[in-house]
Amino acid sequence: MSLADAISHLSPELWARANRALVRKALAEFSHERLLDPQPLEDGSGYRVLSDDGTVEYRFRAVRHALDHWAVDEASIVRLKDGAEAEPDALDFHIEMRGALGLSDEVLPVYLEEISSTLAGTGFKYTKPQVPAAVLAKSSFQDIETGMTEGHPCFVANNGRLGFGVHEFRSYAPEAASPVHLVWVAARKDVSTFTAGAGLDHDSFMRAELGEEAIAGFEAKMAALGLDLADYHLLPIHPWQWWNKTTVTFAAEIASRRLVLLGEGADAYLAQQSIRTFFNTSAPEKHYVKTAISVLNMGFMRGLSAAYMEATPAINDWLHRLIENDEVLQSVDFSIIRERAAIGYHHRQYERATDRYSPYRKMLAALWRESPVGSLKEGERLATMASLLHVDAEGRSLAAALIEESGLSPAEWLRHYLRAYLVPLLHCFYQYDLAYMPHGENTILVIEDGVVKRAVFKDIAEEIVVMDPDAVLPPAVERIRADIPEDMKLLSIFTDVFDCFFRFLGSILATEGVCDEDTFWKAVADCGHAYQESMPQLAERFERYDLFAPEFQLSCLNRLQLRNNKQMVDLTDPSAALQLVGTLQNPVAPFARR
Repeated sequence: MSLADAISHLSPELWARANRALVRKALAEFSHERLLDPQPLEDGSGYRVLSDDGTVEYRFRAVRHALDHWAVDEASIVRLKDGAEAEPDALDFHIEMRGALGLSDEVLPVYLEEISSTLAGTGFKYTKPQVPAAVLAKSSFQDIETGMTEGHPCFVANNGRLGFGVHEFRSYAPEAASPVHLVWVAARKDVSTFTAGAGLDHDSFMRAELGEEAIAGFEAKMAALGLDLADYHLLPIHPWQWWNKTTVTFAAEIASRRLVLLGEGADAYLAQQSIRTFFNTSAPEKHYVKTAISVLNMGFMRGLSAAYMEATPAINDWLHRLIENDEVLQSVDFSIIRERAAIGYHHRQYERATDRYSPYRKMLAALWRESPVGSLKEGERLATMASLLHVDAEGRSLAAALIEESGLSPAEWLRHYLRAYLVPLLHCFYQYDLAYMPHGENTILVIEDGVVKRAVFKDIAEEIVVMDPDAVLPPAVERIRADIPEDMKLLSIFTDVFDCFFRFLGSILATEGVCDEDTFWKAVADCGHAYQESMPQLAERFERYDLFAPEFQLSCLNRLQLRNNKQMVDLTDPSAALQLVGTLQNPVAPFARR
């Protein structure tokens, strides 16, 4: 790739388009989180927002949807600087509003860099062939995964990826859809920990993943150095991590042969929306590989904790057994793709020098997650649930394309989708005090003829939480227990599902004229009622945690990132960090059957 090719997406036209799109999102989400307070224009033609010093004004049209969602009309945005019209500029916007947004002197420049990176990523997406939503909806699992344009629906700076140069962006970003070959190293057993699920061991697992030929090649490389592969674990490393961190930060480990380079693996992988997880395109039925990568993206350094990896397979096995033995979850064909094996490298000196939260302890680890491909029946296909929020260049949504393909009414299509996705969440919460992080990127939908048949959840060990202080958990699984205040427990549904996903899906379908909001939220309410009526034995819990309460607390994600964009939340105490600002009207409350 030439120097000029690397920046071909950074043209005036694409940059202006990306800025307008991101300013639209900023106006919408910061208004939703009550950081901005748009005032109606006197002539009733829209709204206005003023900068901190009052010299810049943004005017726009918007429709207010359920959950105080601002559907801002992108084309209507006008920026007035000292009364003169100027192009919307996302970097300027955040500087102009820094007081309202609470951006500190320390966070602001780094946040601006994340905004700049997000804009560049958007510009790159605009250079790709613009696939109509109806075509993408019927495309392959990975074509859908790499065809997403929005990223996380709530976060404004959602593609920061600080650490990637432009050539690395084009190699490793999911939208670049470039094949990636992982770097394999041997990690001496006294400084690495490998754990696997029931019935698995390191050697047979690796032979199944890599093949006899690759293992023999690795053994020969070790023997040529006078080393025995039997004294080591095999560890895959993200190529970016190898070039930028492992060879520098772990130089002593390489020099002392505690870490030994074996070479690139033969299988080609594609980066997923979560950026550090890879899907095996050479053998789609083989495991995903999730790798540590010391890149700052959306409020976290995207490392993987070696200590956390140790219990990962056991947590997955525990949840898998729970699901297999539960009639309700089996009745809706709910499943998880298990994290079957994990490895972490312990750099003894960095561990002596840091606490357990340090990014230096999260630089060298990996896990293997089952692929959903092998579970498909004839006629079924896969799509990330994030794709339901995808809208193409013509303003048509992938969700609407699926509804059309199905031939069902929107309400009937939603009934199938909610049975697959929402029922497992409700049941795990009310029956087991168990919550997931069930956002679009963590959920895979199994689709047949446009209809959602079942849901598959992933990213289990780092994301699930048991909120019952008295739950009996195996010792290896104890880590997932968290002390959540009573009044915050149901936010696992209200925030993660209603506000961070359904809010957008309902608005997209309403804006497109496919399904009005009452129909959408009545379908959600009907799903809740049907589940509750099927489980009379849980009546006391339904009353204590009322799904149909008139309102719930507004939990703000951007406020977390604007406050601290390097460590938004302490994963060991998730409720402590929440930014709660007032309440939202519960959109299913009007449909409650009291």
